[in-house]
Amino acid sequence: MIVTATEFKTNLGKYLEMAASQDIFITKNGKNIARLTNPVVNKLALLDDLVGIVPQNQTIDENTIREERLSRQ
Repeated sequence: MIVTATEFKTNLGKYLEMAASQDIFITKNGKNIARLTNPVVNKLALLDDLVGIVPQNQTIDENTIREERLSRQ
């Protein structure tokens, strides 16, 4: 959901509740300035990011995987 900074300030409680189920993008003068998101990590989204990074028959530790993913961004 996209809301203006003024709307967000006026209805903070409403948007905090909504952030539990969806990202809230806050705009100012028509430009995105912030994103309010749920602190619980979406594990499926993380798995999608990792697809193709780890060779199938190779064991790699978590830090190596993280470094490889970050290098591709």
